[in-house]
Amino acid sequence: MVNETTSPRRLLSFEKIDTLIYTSVEEVCNAVANEIAALITSKNTVGQRTVLGLATGATPRKVYTALIRLHKEQGLNFENVVVFNLDEYFGLQPDAIQSYGRFMNENLFNHINIKKQNCFIPQGDINPEDVKKHCEAYEQKVASFGGIDFQLLCIGRNGHIGFNEPGSHVSSVTRLITLDNLTRFDAAYQFGGLANVPRKAITMGIGSILKAKRIVLLAWGDAKANIVKEAVEGPVTEFVPASYLQGHQNVQFVLDESSSAELTRIKTPWLTDDVFWNKNLIKKAVTNLSFTLQKSILKLTNNNYNQNGLSDLLALYGQAYDINIEVFNQLQHTITGWPGGKPNAEDTHRPERANPAKKRVLIFSPHPDDDIISMGGTFQRLLDQGHDVHVAYQTSGNIAVADDEALRFIEFVKDYNEQFNLKSEDTEKMYDDALAFLKVKRNGEKDIPALRQVKGTIRKGEAKNTCRFVGLPPENAHFLNMPFYETGLVEKNELREEDYNIIEKLIQQIQPHQIYAAGDLADPHGTHRVCLDAVFEAVKRLKPQPFMNDCWLWLYKGAWAEWDIDIIEMAVPMSPDQVLKKRNGIFKHQSQKDGVVFQGADSREFWKRAEERNKATADLYNKLGLAEYAAMEAFVRWRF
Repeated sequence: MVNETTSPRRLLSFEKIDTLIYTSVEEVCNAVANEIAALITSKNTVGQRTVLGLATGATPRKVYTALIRLHKEQGLNFENVVVFNLDEYFGLQPDAIQSYGRFMNENLFNHINIKKQNCFIPQGDINPEDVKKHCEAYEQKVASFGGIDFQLLCIGRNGHIGFNEPGSHVSSVTRLITLDNLTRFDAAYQFGGLANVPRKAITMGIGSILKAKRIVLLAWGDAKANIVKEAVEGPVTEFVPASYLQGHQNVQFVLDESSSAELTRIKTPWLTDDVFWNKNLIKKAVTNLSFTLQKSILKLTNNNYNQNGLSDLLALYGQAYDINIEVFNQLQHTITGWPGGKPNAEDTHRPERANPAKKRVLIFSPHPDDDIISMGGTFQRLLDQGHDVHVAYQTSGNIAVADDEALRFIEFVKDYNEQFNLKSEDTEKMYDDALAFLKVKRNGEKDIPALRQVKGTIRKGEAKNTCRFVGLPPENAHFLNMPFYETGLVEKNELREEDYNIIEKLIQQIQPHQIYAAGDLADPHGTHRVCLDAVFEAVKRLKPQPFMNDCWLWLYKGAWAEWDIDIIEMAVPMSPDQVLKKRNGIFKHQSQKDGVVFQGADSREFWKRAEERNKATADLYNKLGLAEYAAMEAFVRWRF
């Protein structure tokens, strides 16, 4: 767990809900699972029943994994546990791939000794005329068991809890509700597109949830940071349903560092408590002040500091002018046109070392296009400046290829082979199997291996095309096809030893001076996070190797967000021509253009997202008073 304030009275003016912050998702899930286990064990000891309210989706899955482990390894007994699930999509059969009933069976119930008659989930396939009666019966069933002892919640990006969308009343009960557009956007990847997402769901109401004796809400990832702040620090409002939890007497938000990033005590900790003013925090405070007042750093005055909670900083370090100069220089030193280091240059204040002048560089790309989308300008510059650059595509990326794109590819190959009599029994079977499956595939259904192979081949060819475009030698492109990814579904397996070994072996082979990896935890489908964990573990294992003493690891962001400017350690500027060349490199990934499968709520294409993000980074530097550039790619160094 990370920083708990030593001055809670000051903090109460901001956080209206008890909030715990942990350093990792695993710590969050283990802590919550342990609390649930302790409750079950204590009630089992005195012969009492435990009534749990549970949520579904990617967020609580690792909590359930931890509970299963506690059951199998420590004998946690679920025989006297009753579960009520929060919600279910309306119109889905219980065996549908996206059904929350199926989710609970596959991710918890089938792996523990809970009695099936003690598992209650709203019925999604009920007749419309029976919905009201069914919802009333659900409420009565909860009451008949004495209410919910522990309610586990997650939060949507629009602030929903359960499927209580913005506009839900504090007294609402279990009912049929129309889903918000943002909720449907976020679920689109599970259904194979927005058009297939149900428009309604049955959910326990806000009033139903607030009756629980204990409530714990989970959140993690950059994408949840803003809504967490609104729910915890903002006013109670129907437009942020999670804010109703401020009125509960025994509620707690349990967060990872990413989802807590916008909380006042994290973003501007000097407003909540006494702080230790180190170099990084000073930079954070001054850049924040500059943006807040819309003044460049060198124009900030003593009064600006005093009137915005930074008088302590002045008392310690003197005049605003001196602090401004120091922070301005720090920012200026992050800007470099030489991401691999400038040869024969004095490098004391440069982000990268001058030596060796020609470095071995290894770029890890979670999907076959993250390299060009996220750091295409830097990628090109490293090649142009003569470094030995390698790219490792960590996964096949097959899940992100639309079925109709795969169908078009299959028909082309089959027609071509037939025309030129190039048929191969093995390849024909693969294409025939994939084609037959596409004809009967249901929305969101798991792709069979043959179809995954076809889709992976499409993405591999596009990645090779990008490598040719930027001038990367073919032998320097490595397609790792990490096994954790190959599920045929958006949800992936846990990392295993074979995944770690693949990364470790490649690093050992290349012995790079620089590693670039995707640190974008806002990736809504989690692949970036898992790929980064694999790199971290491999680096950790290889750390004793002598070559690792000369290896630096740089993290880039993806298509969804950028590093906060106060933590950027290397910013690589791009000219208008370089921006255009990067765009053309992204265009090589034709299957990811136009109708992208997992576009999410952001309707912009990836090239547009990348350009606007890179321009925004350059604009931030300019607003702080530094030189104006067309665009910038930003990196943070991870010190292992």
